[in-house]
Amino acid sequence: MALLLEHEFKPLPADKQIETLPFLEAVAHLPPFFDCLGTPIVYSPVKADLTGNIKKIRAVYDSNPAKFRTLQNILEVEKELHGSAWPKTGATLALMWLKRGLKFILVLLQSISDGERDEEHPNLIRVNAMKAYEIALKKYHGWMLQKLFTGSVYALPYKSDLLKALEKGKEVKEEESIEKIHQFLTRVTPVLDAIYEMYTKMNAELSYKA
Repeated sequence: MALLLEHEFKPLPADKQIETLPFLEAVAHLPPFFDCLGTPIVYSPVKADLTGNIKKIRAVYDSNPAKFRTLQNILEVEKELHGSAWPKTGATLALMWLKRGLKFILVLLQSISDGERDEEHPNLIRVNAMKAYEIALKKYHGWMLQKLFTGSVYALPYKSDLLKALEKGKEVKEEESIEKIHQFLTRVTPVLDAIYEMYTKMNAELSYKA
């Protein structure tokens, strides 16, 4: 799974303080995942959004690496800095949307890894993609975006083609690819769960629709 495993996420420490720079360096390799899904009209904007949010967080980090050493530092400093405008501002907002894009990727891959499928069409990934969309993004999208995403599942690649794309074109047995997906999920899921937990604890989660 060349695309997913080429840059490792650091293990989540006991205090759940996620170091900003290693996190950004790891997630910077993930936007091309959306190229593997085809349907540019739908997934190119998602890829661009993911990339843009990574750049916004990186710009804040680069402005003062010591002050913004962890993701929690970013939220705490921006809460103090922006007052009533927070959390709908700065790197806090960028990370909020970034984590949703990552959630989409993780739920889709987890569903494939778990063997969830349409028994009549086992090589399609519509079931997996719709589950990921409903869990990660749907409630934050208006009616038009929801319609666009729902329609896009009919243009998704076959599972075999997706796995080949994730292997950057190499022919690999499906069970080997699924094992690599499992490795990726084992590393990333605790980190993403900790970010969601941080947003809940700091009351930084927003539910407005894009």
